[in-house]
Amino acid sequence: MKRKLIGDRAFYKMVLTVAVPIMVQNGITNFVGLLDNIMVGRIGTEQMSGIAIVNQLLTVFNIAIFGAISGAGIFGAQFFGCKDQKGVRHTFRFKLYICLALLIIGCLIFGFFGEDLILLYLHGEGNEKALVDALGYGKEYLAVMLLGLAPFCLEQVYTSTLREGGETVVSMKAGIAAVLVNLVLNYLLIFGKFGFPEMGVEGAALATVISRYVQALIVVAWTHRNTERMPFIVGAYKSFRVPMHLVGNIVKKGTPLMCNEILWASGLAMLVQCYSTRGLDAVAALNISTVISNLFNVVFIALGSAVSIIVGQLLGAGKMEEAKDTDAKLLFFSVVSCVMIGGCLIVLAPLFPALYNTSDEVKDLATVLLRISALCMPLMGFTHASYFTLRSGGKTVITFLFDSVFQVGVNLPVAYVLSRFTDMPIAMMYFCVQMLEGIKCIIGFILVKKGVWINNIIQTEE
Repeated sequence: MKRKLIGDRAFYKMVLTVAVPIMVQNGITNFVGLLDNIMVGRIGTEQMSGIAIVNQLLTVFNIAIFGAISGAGIFGAQFFGCKDQKGVRHTFRFKLYICLALLIIGCLIFGFFGEDLILLYLHGEGNEKALVDALGYGKEYLAVMLLGLAPFCLEQVYTSTLREGGETVVSMKAGIAAVLVNLVLNYLLIFGKFGFPEMGVEGAALATVISRYVQALIVVAWTHRNTERMPFIVGAYKSFRVPMHLVGNIVKKGTPLMCNEILWASGLAMLVQCYSTRGLDAVAALNISTVISNLFNVVFIALGSAVSIIVGQLLGAGKMEEAKDTDAKLLFFSVVSCVMIGGCLIVLAPLFPALYNTSDEVKDLATVLLRISALCMPLMGFTHASYFTLRSGGKTVITFLFDSVFQVGVNLPVAYVLSRFTDMPIAMMYFCVQMLEGIKCIIGFILVKKGVWINNIIQTEE
């Protein structure tokens, strides 16, 4: 058992080399995002509301991009594994094509229907002036943010390909640079400090757009200057040909992933709506606990990415037994890491809500929700690693059922029934829904143990 679940020093060095940069990048992004929101909130409720609505809409676009390139990413990791640079180059080009298509569609939708989409969120008890102001600020913010969609898409194409090749440090450094630029420019442009114009909402948007260009520039420049480490980029733009059989296979594998991401995000939004029936205190407490939990969740998220990269490369290299052995160690490491991180969060939970200027009731409830999230963290760690194990072998239909369909078909109905037909307090309701993750753990364990994911999906792509 020890030999199967616990690796040697070289194993953990390899895992941490891949995972730590992703942890750092995501952790800094989440932390600075928190500070970013605080600064935006200082300029007014209507401004903050307009920005929040637009960011929620843009999140759907971002998730669509993540899902679209994930299908090609499965092939890319395996092409890297068997050192097929031509195959990597083809997947890179495919990502460019699919991102360009989504970019055009996104710009058209937001350009023509942006106001209507914002209006969907503007209802409730606010007065007419507040709603009109929020709409105006949202439109201003969206108009500038559209300029940042192109560099975001390009950066994602390059970053995802580098990660598939095991290069995660560059994207980490680029991400750190971007969030720091965003943070500094927010301060300067929102409030008009040090001679800069006071732009408010537009300043917040411009800061984000500039930071995205900086991030994209760093990643693109590094890739083209380090051709010996990333030889796929040589000649990548000399031709835009992608073999049609590869396109067909990527679309076949990738469509479930994109649908999964979008459906999962939609399900989460509806889930939060169910929790909101317990009042504003519940909404505020859930917001605090979610933001803080995300800072800790970077551990199992990064380890999931490590599973996808490491196991995907082994499968691509035809090392099936090594892939199986490595995956078992990675699953165990993810769970153990989450036990330790979750334990820390349980102890530290009361400290974080105290940072917020809100009522004691909200702080106490947020503490309880944080501890529930901490208890469930090992379950999340296992299901996340299981998800990426299945995905690394191209089992995207199974992951679609495993992830988003479970969210919409199990979590959401349970939350809906509990919120509408019982008087169950928010903490108990949240606990019941979160513990449903245990069912996914059982399913994931069975699928991983059966080895349905042990598959070389590029052996016919030569």
